Amino acid sequence: MPETFASDMLTMLVCKHVAVADESLRFDRVTTGKHNTSYWVKSNLGCFILRIAPPDDSGLLFYERLMMRQEPAIHHLLRDYTSVPVADIIAFDFDRSLIDRDYMVMSVLPGQPLSEMTHFLQTDYDRVLEQVGRYLHQVHMLTADVHMAQGVCGYLGAHCPMVPQPTWAEAFTVMWNALLDDVVACDGYDRALANALRDLLEYHRQCFERLVEPQLLHMDVWGQNILVDAAGNVSGLVDFDRALWGDVEIEFAVLDYCGISEPSFWRGYGLSRDESPSAMIRRQFYLLYEVLKYIPISIWRRQDRARADTYKQYAMRLIQPLITKT
Repeated sequence: MPETFASDMLTMLVCKHVAVADESLRFDRVTTGKHNTSYWVKSNLGCFILRIAPPDDSGLLFYERLMMRQEPAIHHLLRDYTSVPVADIIAFDFDRSLIDRDYMVMSVLPGQPLSEMTHFLQTDYDRVLEQVGRYLHQVHMLTADVHMAQGVCGYLGAHCPMVPQPTWAEAFTVMWNALLDDVVACDGYDRALANALRDLLEYHRQCFERLVEPQLLHMDVWGQNILVDAAGNVSGLVDFDRALWGDVEIEFAVLDYCGISEPSFWRGYGLSRDESPSAMIRRQFYLLYEVLKYIPISIWRRQDRARADTYKQYAMRLIQPLITKT
C-alpha cells in the first residue's frame, strides 16, 4: 500500500506546518510499516517523520478509515500520564487542502525496529520484552471513564468508526459484526458462513457479559512497532492508530499472535492473565478477530486470494473448538 510522492508535494506538506528552509529538505522513505507511507525528513531544523495515510478507497477495514485522526489525542495522553516513549506530534493536517488524505509531522524517536535487530541474543530479546510489558501496563492503566470523559467501550477516537457502547459485550458484538461485514464485502465469506459466526458469538455471549473497565489498548504491538536503541533498550512504541478502549484480554490475544506474550513480557507486565474456561473462550474469539482481518486485507490490498485462503483455513481451525462447546 505505501506509495511514492513527488518531492515538491512532500515539501509543501512539511512547509505548511514547520518553518524550515524548503531548499534544505531531503526525503528518504521509511521502509518499515505496511499501512501509511512515511518519510525521514532532513532539514535545517533537524530530522522529522512525515506520515501520510492511504487513500480512503484503498480497501480499508471498518476501523481503519481515518484512523490517523485519533493519534494526536492518544499521544497527548501517553506523554502526559505515562513514561511510554512515543513521538511528539509536531503537526497534523486533516483538512485535505493540499492532498486527498490525512498526514502528520512527528519527532524522530531513536533506535531501530525490534524486527531488524537480527544480532540479538535471547537475553537481549527478553530484556526488550520485559520493558514492553512495563510500558504496555502503563498504557492499560489509562481508562475511558477518566480520560475520555465517558465510561464507554469501542473505537472511541476522532475517526468514529462505530457508535460507542455502554458495555464491552455490546462493543465487541458491534466490532465482530462490522468485521464480518468486511469479510463478506471482499467475498471472503458468503453471508451464510458470516451469519453462522454472528450466531456463534451470540451463543457464547455469557462469557463476555462481565464488568469490563474500558482500558486503552494499542492493538498492534509487534516487532516493527517496537523501537530499540543502541544500548538494547526500548526507545519507542509506535503506531497507535488502531487503538481501542476495551477489554485488555483482546490486546493479549494480539500479543499471542505477534509472538510478544513470552514469559519475559509477563514479568514486565506484572500481572497474570485470566485462565478460566470463560476467558479461554474469549481468547479464541479475540484471536479470531485478529486473524479474520487478514482476509479482506489480503484480497483488497494485496490482491492475494491464496493468502486469504490460508487465513480462512487458520480461522476455521480456531472456530472448531468454539463449535464443539455449543
